[in-house]
Amino acid sequence: MLVDTVRGRARSDTRHTRGVFSRRAQFPGDAGAPSAARRFVRATLARARRDDVADDAVLLASELCENAVLHGGTGFTIELVVLDGGAVTITVTDQGPSPMELRRAVQPGGRGLTLVDGVADAWGSRHDRRGHHVWFTLGTVEPDPPARTVEAPTSWPDPERTRWLAHLPLADDTPLPVVLTELTRRLGDVLGAAGVAVLLDTETGTEELAGCGDRTKHAEVVVPLPLTPPRAGRVVVHGDESLATPAAAELAELTALRIALAVEADTQHNADRERWMWMTYLAEATEMFSNSLDVRLTAAIVPQVLVPRLGRWCALHLLDPRGRLGLEAMTHVDEDLLADLRAELAPLAEPDGALCVLLDDGADAAALGTPFDGVAMPLRVGGRAIGTISVGRPGERSHRPEELLIVTELARRAAQAVDNAQRDSAHVATSQALQHALLPRAMPKADGVEFAAAYLPESTGADVGGDFYDVLTLGADRWFAVVGDVCGKGPRAAARTGLVRDVLRVLLRDGQPLQRTFELLNEMMLEAGDPSQFATVALAMITRQQTDPPSVEVELVLAGHEQPALVYADGNVSYLGRHGSAVGLVRRFAVHPTRHVLLAGDTLVFFTDGVTEHRRGAELFGQGRLAKALRRAGNRTADGLITAVRMAVEDFSAEPHRDDIAIVAVQVPAARATR
Repeated sequence: MLVDTVRGRARSDTRHTRGVFSRRAQFPGDAGAPSAARRFVRATLARARRDDVADDAVLLASELCENAVLHGGTGFTIELVVLDGGAVTITVTDQGPSPMELRRAVQPGGRGLTLVDGVADAWGSRHDRRGHHVWFTLGTVEPDPPARTVEAPTSWPDPERTRWLAHLPLADDTPLPVVLTELTRRLGDVLGAAGVAVLLDTETGTEELAGCGDRTKHAEVVVPLPLTPPRAGRVVVHGDESLATPAAAELAELTALRIALAVEADTQHNADRERWMWMTYLAEATEMFSNSLDVRLTAAIVPQVLVPRLGRWCALHLLDPRGRLGLEAMTHVDEDLLADLRAELAPLAEPDGALCVLLDDGADAAALGTPFDGVAMPLRVGGRAIGTISVGRPGERSHRPEELLIVTELARRAAQAVDNAQRDSAHVATSQALQHALLPRAMPKADGVEFAAAYLPESTGADVGGDFYDVLTLGADRWFAVVGDVCGKGPRAAARTGLVRDVLRVLLRDGQPLQRTFELLNEMMLEAGDPSQFATVALAMITRQQTDPPSVEVELVLAGHEQPALVYADGNVSYLGRHGSAVGLVRRFAVHPTRHVLLAGDTLVFFTDGVTEHRRGAELFGQGRLAKALRRAGNRTADGLITAVRMAVEDFSAEPHRDDIAIVAVQVPAARATR
């Protein structure tokens, strides 16, 4: 609904009046805005050579501007128009969502509209969809034009031509310049004008959106475009004085409405397209950020995503464990400037530098000065700072507001990705430390017996596997070697692995027989109350015999585990031991110890099912291929045999391991031996 109230001695409607000079400016809703508005009004009137009304105009404009700031609480726009007759019209538009609350004379903030009513030749207020307008006119109001003796289109043109002007068929994909050019051409034809122009006010001046004919002649009709504030523009009809009729003004106003609708639709379309492009960009950036949980790789990706779309350069600084900022990654569109950029950024990361101050102050952003102008933002996760991101200017201009919003959102997402990677790295480090803690630090060294071992985790990630091995000296000529596999992965499997390993060490050091050792271990695991965490174990009690040539006696127990392979000195291979119950699975537990003798050159190889169950599609590596690999290895050392097994498994299939692998070899060394 349009509300228009008018007071004073006359009313000037600038929409239908010929303007010879107009200026428009927008001001923020802060305390300094009225002062800036006063300077604008005085400077504009001086440029228009209307200093005679400057004092009154500044006084009245100041009242309206202060009213907009104090009561509207928003920014405002001033439009100043000098008419042909010399009258000056100033309109103050409040951008607030509700009608402007006009200040009365009794209020302490100023003399209000009483002053406007007493000084202005005419004044009024209007509320429409573009805002809340209060205007006043000073100086001589142009009188009504005298009757013309020449024939002029004082009435509406032919209805058919008017309909032709108003009903322009447009396709949905018709470019805006084509639409505007056609509308201006039709308006010029209907009015018989010399030329028509569509002008749009911009930050740097006035831009002609479309035009036709001769636009050098006098502007007889000037009609504002009803655009959404703060955008503003006008349709200007050029020609002779015969165009200065209400009918021409109304047709121009109708065309201005059609043009404004086309401009608004195109603006909305472009805004939607740009919004869609930014949303797609954010989604793709987020996917790239989350592709890796490696801190260095994630940090390296971030600058690559922002450059060159949002700036000429980008640098990422992260806090180290000591709380100091360090440059983690950077890039520049000109690689030759990387060294200079690094040198400029170094002081900023010092304890008293701009980046550290940014983190300490808790600010959202900080501007960076020459020679590498840009903006810096903190990287925060859950209110905790983890670093900063700095982005250079995009070319020779500063970042637009929407670009700063995108940089802010990318900084938030990058911070989350880096924090996730840092947490995962810490988790991996903890898991790997736990995994290594479950393995012996070194193999025992002894004359006449050689021990070797290898552990290949399924991955280098955070999951702790259940495979383990141990070799422990029990006396001068006595050792035990064990290889096991606890069901499952993760902390629970690691805890159960540590339990099995420690219980075996305690019981065997206490001199318990193998049979009794496994019975006690089974009872202890069942008491833990989690039968899904059972374990398979292969354990050998190794005793060195005082014989020549050297030999060792092996007492072997298999608790649900695979049989170890015995590689004889002559290269033959056989599997030893009798299968028994897995530990921690059932109460009716049974194992069957067996005794064997290893002679010079013999090697006993223990392994977990990660070896035999390594897959190539549906095919398993199996015991047959393992025996073949050991036979081919010949008279290698214990370490050499383990290497041969690893190479055979890797050559069998390039598929990633689905389980950990633990291998232990016990060898009676000999330069060459036969059976």
